[in-house]
Amino acid sequence: MACRNLLQTRRRLFVFLTQQRDLSSPSLSNFLQSYRPPPASSSQHAPSSFITPNSSSCKASTARVYTEVNLGRPQDYCDYENFELQWGNQDHYEVLRRLGRGRYSEVFEGMNIVNHQSCTIKILKPIKKRKLKREIKVLQTLFGGTNITQLLDIVRDPVSRTPSFIFEYVNNTDSKVLYPRLTDFEIRYYIFQLLKALDFSHSQGIMHRDVKPSNVMIDHEQRKLRLIDWGLAEFYYPNKEYNVRVASRYFKGPELLVGLQQYDYSLDMWSLGCMLAGMIFRMEPFFHGSDNTDQLLRIVQVLGSSELHDYLNKYQIELGEDVNPSIEGQRKKTWSEFQTPTNEHLFNPLVEDLLDGVLRYDHQERLTASEAMMHPYFHPVKKQENLPRPLPLEVGLQLSA
Repeated sequence: MACRNLLQTRRRLFVFLTQQRDLSSPSLSNFLQSYRPPPASSSQHAPSSFITPNSSSCKASTARVYTEVNLGRPQDYCDYENFELQWGNQDHYEVLRRLGRGRYSEVFEGMNIVNHQSCTIKILKPIKKRKLKREIKVLQTLFGGTNITQLLDIVRDPVSRTPSFIFEYVNNTDSKVLYPRLTDFEIRYYIFQLLKALDFSHSQGIMHRDVKPSNVMIDHEQRKLRLIDWGLAEFYYPNKEYNVRVASRYFKGPELLVGLQQYDYSLDMWSLGCMLAGMIFRMEPFFHGSDNTDQLLRIVQVLGSSELHDYLNKYQIELGEDVNPSIEGQRKKTWSEFQTPTNEHLFNPLVEDLLDGVLRYDHQERLTASEAMMHPYFHPVKKQENLPRPLPLEVGLQLSA
């Protein structure tokens, strides 16, 4: 009983200190009165294209898994065009500090002054209403999914009409700081957690289309991972042509770079593979192109020229005339060629095989998220997850009293 009272006292003290700390923090309403969104930053999403514009000649391609999952759903399941938004009360939130910014938003740590819970406030820059509705519909569809960021509320300033998303707060460590310090087991663990998020998303018929380190929040102390920023996510339908101007350059799949519009969930698996390679070989990003043309060249320098042409021929894809001639004559490298004294403790035959399974030109041959989770590389993680969990602190203290 004494231990429980002590914990309750600590919680009350935390709320009191939080209230005192935030006396000078502006409410979200007051903050937005003087808020001016920064100019749009240079983006890796849409550099110049070098592909043949007539994509109708490409061979049809459909996903190997969850192909028709959206076809059997009610019409309003994916209908974000006619989706009615329900706005919350922005006076319930105050802004504490800026966490970062992206092309479409600025992100702040915030506080819900009603329940004194920390939160993340994503203030959106002016965007099309269709895009806003799509992101909200996706987030609501994925609510409660494994390792998916939780959308708690959506609010809008009545004067500026600036919309903001309210998310759960994750005490993230920047990937540039965290990734170089990760152990072999920790890399396996976090990639496995990311696969859980992707498999859930794909099972709900949704492609993320922008998987990259800055969209994967990791609270390393709590071993908690959340996949965030679903602004480019889209519902998947077989035989539908999608915009190839998605994903950040270093994580774009070959299908985007050669203009194949009938892509699918496997795009996310390529991006995950780029993250894994960067973690293992301590090369962030692993494929470091200066533009789309150079990005394809960087991939070809690893996966080979003849293999690229096999892929292009299979899907009847023609490259534009301004493609870099250096993509010819490149041999396929082995993953062991990237092994160095600084990363050799992370490289092994299992991760080599996993990289082979996800970093493939042919998107239909890549491992799916569920297949990748079955890979032996993750056996140590699954073995630990199956161990009995320790009792919660309060229960443990009561039993030992």
